[in-house]
Amino acid sequence: MDVQEFQSRLESLEADAVDRLAEAETEDEIIKVKNAFLGRNGEVQELMGILRELPDEDKPVAGRAANGCKEAIQEAYEDRLEALEAEQLRRQIAEEAVDVTLPARRPDPASPHPVTRTMRELTDVFVDMGFGVADGPEVEEDFYNFEALNFPKDHPARDMQDTFKMVDGRVLRTHTTPLQVRSLLAYEPPVRLVAPGRVYRCDSDLTHSPVFHQVDGFLVDHDITFSDLKGTLNHFADEVFGEETPVRFRPSFFPFTEPSAEVDIGCIFCEGAGCRVCGDTGWLEILGAGMVDPNVFESVGVDPEVYSGFAFGMGVERVAMLKYGIDDIRLLYDNDVRFLRQF
Repeated sequence: MDVQEFQSRLESLEADAVDRLAEAETEDEIIKVKNAFLGRNGEVQELMGILRELPDEDKPVAGRAANGCKEAIQEAYEDRLEALEAEQLRRQIAEEAVDVTLPARRPDPASPHPVTRTMRELTDVFVDMGFGVADGPEVEEDFYNFEALNFPKDHPARDMQDTFKMVDGRVLRTHTTPLQVRSLLAYEPPVRLVAPGRVYRCDSDLTHSPVFHQVDGFLVDHDITFSDLKGTLNHFADEVFGEETPVRFRPSFFPFTEPSAEVDIGCIFCEGAGCRVCGDTGWLEILGAGMVDPNVFESVGVDPEVYSGFAFGMGVERVAMLKYGIDDIRLLYDNDVRFLRQF
């Protein structure tokens, strides 16, 4: 084969490759055509084997012709890919055409998280009864969180409220009850406050979270009795769970109240008949309460012979789970929009 025939073969291969690339309709087909000519075993590469057999004086001319053929096929390959992408984009735009004159979509309306909603509702009930609202630090001194509330150091009662300790000896508060101590140190009785806020305990399962929320409340004045506490909580149950909601007080123990009681309401799911939720008892526990222990008064300089008072505390998540029929506290913190949209 002389150099003229070699050039003629290259021209023929180039024309054939360009035609086949123009006819290819998918990216895979385009790549296959390119490989058929420029691949390791492609037709152009096979023809290059003849280059060695040509006379030395013809090799430069043949080499330039071969390079020109390769460049032309490569250019046709790239142009066809660009054309295919442009076709696909035009087709996609046509299929997904947007009428820019249409009104914009409105964003999903926001609403309070069920925990926030419940905490506001609980707080508002007591505000309507004349209670003020107290706020305080979440990183608390041991004195306010334990000692002043009749939790002596190394006393077993502290095990009930195992918490996270800081390097400097402070703790993440286990309840919002420390605001009772802070308020009585700051104000002379009578004092009537509720303290909503975030609290922490080393506890985690279907019904407990290491981070949760509480609403604590207390009233200190002259001649406050357990009857005042019962009346207050009966009204609270009516407002939150519905009028005439049955309320039951059971003897219990809390270091900072004496006497103390667990407070139950009639099961809102079975109306007292007994069901899986209430363990067939007809009752649901919602909070703890009692009369302020004299030791607490003495720790803040209030004379227990002159003043008396009551205190109560409830978990906001607990009330939210009862109100909305939620069976796993972790659902409240998963940030699953499908769950949150229900509220």
